[in-house]
Amino acid sequence: MRLHNVALIFAGGVGSRMGGDVPKQFLEWNGKAVIIHTLEVFERCGMIDEIVIACKEEWIDHTWELIHGAGLQKVVSIVPGGITALDSQYNGLCEIKKRHSEAVVLIHDGVRPLVDEGTIVRCIEGVLEYGSAITVTKAIETVIRVDEDGEITEILDRDLCRMAKAPQCFLLSEILGAHEKSIAEGNHTFIDSASMMRYYGARLHTVFGEQENIKVTTPSDYYMYLGISRAREEKNEE
Repeated sequence: MRLHNVALIFAGGVGSRMGGDVPKQFLEWNGKAVIIHTLEVFERCGMIDEIVIACKEEWIDHTWELIHGAGLQKVVSIVPGGITALDSQYNGLCEIKKRHSEAVVLIHDGVRPLVDEGTIVRCIEGVLEYGSAITVTKAIETVIRVDEDGEITEILDRDLCRMAKAPQCFLLSEILGAHEKSIAEGNHTFIDSASMMRYYGARLHTVFGEQENIKVTTPSDYYMYLGISRAREEKNEE
């Protein structure tokens, strides 16, 4: 029997780096919140069966209102987020576990609305073939290593470097197991799912995504997102 493909969208941020009162995932473009633009990509993808969201608890009702207003059908649950992104992801994974003994889970930022369907499909195929799929793009600038004094100690070969993005995708049992180990050990230092899985010995397969798949975290990110979205809209009108 085919495994369910579940998108876990975490949107627990408060937007402190954006400098506003509204969390960044609720900023708007073309009359829709950023998170709705993100969700719509997964909604349209025929290979996605369900969507689970981890969101700041006080914004859950508002998120449901936006979802119903947009006519989205694949969102099955919204759970409260945690203190960190990984805490939010864990809450979402536990919710998925209530619904499925096993699944392909695509972990994605609510503030990455420019993800494309082709990347989503490659991620699912990557998990089914290799057990994991980490979305990456090529490094397009020089990557350096520095010491504690800020002096360059190594200039890395750009052709061998990648920028990790999202989705980051795994089998439910394996990513949930890594979270449980991390919690049991009190280890909360991981920057993302990939770093945690790598720490616990997983071999991580990469799939290429698009350079435009930016994370809207700062005002400059938001302006870049608006520019790309307007350009895409104008192209579609031609």
